[in-house]
Amino acid sequence: MPSYTRFLEEKQLENLRLYKYAAIDKSPISNYILKHYWNFAITLFPRTIAPNLITLIGLFFMVANVIIIGIYSPDLSTDAPNWINFCFAVGLWLYSTFDNVDGRQARRTGTSSPLGELFDHGCDAINCTYVALLQTAALGLGHSYSAAILLFTTIAGFYLSTAEEYYTGVLYLGYVNGPTEGIIVSCLAFLWSGIYGVASWHVRVVEVSWLHWTDSFLTGGTTFADLFVWGMALLFLVTHLPVCVYSISLACKEKGLDQFDVFHEVFSPIIKVLIFAFIWLTSSSTIIFKEKHFILFALYVGFLFGEMASDIILAHLTKSSFPRFFNMTFSLAMMTLLVSLNGFFSVNVVAEYNTLFILCGITVIHFMVRAVRVINAFCEFLNIRCLTIPASSSKQRDRALVPNSEAEQEAESLLISQEEGSSSLSSTSQQQYHTF
Repeated sequence: MPSYTRFLEEKQLENLRLYKYAAIDKSPISNYILKHYWNFAITLFPRTIAPNLITLIGLFFMVANVIIIGIYSPDLSTDAPNWINFCFAVGLWLYSTFDNVDGRQARRTGTSSPLGELFDHGCDAINCTYVALLQTAALGLGHSYSAAILLFTTIAGFYLSTAEEYYTGVLYLGYVNGPTEGIIVSCLAFLWSGIYGVASWHVRVVEVSWLHWTDSFLTGGTTFADLFVWGMALLFLVTHLPVCVYSISLACKEKGLDQFDVFHEVFSPIIKVLIFAFIWLTSSSTIIFKEKHFILFALYVGFLFGEMASDIILAHLTKSSFPRFFNMTFSLAMMTLLVSLNGFFSVNVVAEYNTLFILCGITVIHFMVRAVRVINAFCEFLNIRCLTIPASSSKQRDRALVPNSEAEQEAESLLISQEEGSSSLSSTSQQQYHTF
């Protein structure tokens, strides 16, 4: 029995041979502006560097920024030095650049594979938490409910996009989407904080002379930081969520699936996570906000979510059933229960910080170990390498960096990574996604 079957069934791995990437990016900014920038950026990378290594290096920029937060802005407040916000902007922009270059590198080196999509999306899932922490620090939100709203808005958005791709077979990015406009807005916010200071976000809107008219529908204490948080949440609720629901609904009709069952298995896990987190954070006995442990909480929940999103992608690639996530949400449910019980007894049932620290460490280690095992299984079955390019592949004829046909141009995506660059969509899918 091959060693890779210890982690994935033979049938699941055999389905990797049916893999074909399909994506649509409707953003005018990425199609008419950033595409040329990415096509130039790829020329700066040697052909000897593996696409997945490019993805990983990009993620390291974000990890470095989270470390900077831990050193210079552990309070996530306005007291941090302004220069760290320039680091946030540079790090996020480089991550986005590397995230878009890796797919082009895969095509020109002939190393496209389903592992690339899994690796890329896994990094993106973890990066959602990092982006939320950077936004929190740049806006000086502190350890607060506003920080939690940014975190869960970001991870819920990516979770739904991943679930949508599972059912539709297509990664769809709308005319306004997080990986393009969301990153640009975040980078501009970081630059603003670097130039004018984090405190500038805490100016009340009605105090600006030309915005006095907003007093009729905004409360007097509303700050620009509040507008940023509400704006992100509103964009998710108004643009992203309805599109995901509609797309999954159409996919159900096309495939003859029961919509109730599908929406239950998609929304049940993320709703449970949100409910558990809400109960935990609003508990009178929790110390997450009081003693400023939100960064640790965010990392714990973020890696739980990262494994959830990665499992959906893995199920998509191997054509497996939609994951249930019971084991992943169990620790969060138990922690929520124990923290809530602390409020009913004179003695703490659980030492919240110590337990959270241990759970976070276990979650991160489990995520990394499982990721390595699955990656090794992919590599062994497909006879490829993850972070290096074999000499035979590096000598292959260069492939075109930019798709030539109109269908291929439509399939270009910000989240491309080692995927088939010339994937085409069925006529039904094309009609479906032209709706938006």
